[in-house]
Amino acid sequence: MISSSKEKQIKVCLVAISLSGGGAERSTALLSKMLSNQGFDVHLALIKNSIDYEYQAKLYLIGNSKKERSFYNKAIGLLKFRNYLKTNQFDFIIDNRTRPVALKESIYSGYVYRNFKVIFVVRSYHLENYFPNQKWMASKLVKKAHHFIGVSKAISERINKQYHTNKASYIYNPASIKEFEKLSLEKVEKIESLNKPYIISMGRLDEYVKNFSLLIEAYKKSKLPENNILLKIIGKGADKALIEDKIKQLDLEEYVEIVPFANNPFPWLKNALFTVLTSKYEGFPRMLIESLAVKTPVVSVDCKSGPSEIVQHKKNGLLIENNNINALADAMNSFIFNLDLYKTCKENAQHSISHLKINKIAKQWKELLTKN
Repeated sequence: MISSSKEKQIKVCLVAISLSGGGAERSTALLSKMLSNQGFDVHLALIKNSIDYEYQAKLYLIGNSKKERSFYNKAIGLLKFRNYLKTNQFDFIIDNRTRPVALKESIYSGYVYRNFKVIFVVRSYHLENYFPNQKWMASKLVKKAHHFIGVSKAISERINKQYHTNKASYIYNPASIKEFEKLSLEKVEKIESLNKPYIISMGRLDEYVKNFSLLIEAYKKSKLPENNILLKIIGKGADKALIEDKIKQLDLEEYVEIVPFANNPFPWLKNALFTVLTSKYEGFPRMLIESLAVKTPVVSVDCKSGPSEIVQHKKNGLLIENNNINALADAMNSFIFNLDLYKTCKENAQHSISHLKINKIAKQWKELLTKN
């Protein structure tokens, strides 16, 4: 523990849009638990009152009503949030929001966060999501930031290079292996009623980012359909209809199904033959580490960033060239017909992410916050 009767407890405020819907939100929830268990006084400030994941912090809602969608009420909400930060005298603010809008970030950086040490978390290699879209504001954000944490090494290196700074380092997303294993044992009627094996992909149904067309086309080209191995896609998002049209165009309705987003995806991951990631870009994809945590090997394209820092080719999964339908189809076939390869990757899956265990990642965050 870092606190004692003679030592001031370090106060940390995590800021996020919500704790609902995806890997970034689950990672923020896990971060609140890690820091609390390390002895920090943790507060969690959410813009939207939408929570799917367990957290461990004092909750503050920056915006929690329909009225606050107006400009006036948003301004009042930020004014109150500024007072909340000042009243609590936080040692650190850890900002997990996306930050593309220059005007909004000028308000946060120049007013709401003024005189605080702010650590900005960057959860995507697509930096445009996490830095303002105008160069002057991006430069101002970098200058005022105390530190940047990328969730992959590639992200931190890109931040330092692109913004001519040395403020960025990386801490990987954690894998709560024991918790994930426990969650994977939950009975799901839809899984139990299946009489055919399946592979799985998960994520926000955003074709531009997740590239589900590549997944579906490679699946069609593979030998999986003719061997009655199904494809399940778990997620929700704006492109559901587009993806369903793709499934129909390839005459795969019998084999491919979009499963509604599940707060607990681990039974689906545990019972899958393997998982597949086909994104155009990522950060440090939770789907891969969550799959490996429950001993399910993975097939992933080598997009920027994350997969190459997670997947050990032919040891815990297969890492292949991106946007290559033939290579992806061949990789799927390999896991079905090369039983020795599949067995090796399955046996190595969980151990391959032992460096991502909660206690190890928590220690890295503690070192960051206690040395600054």
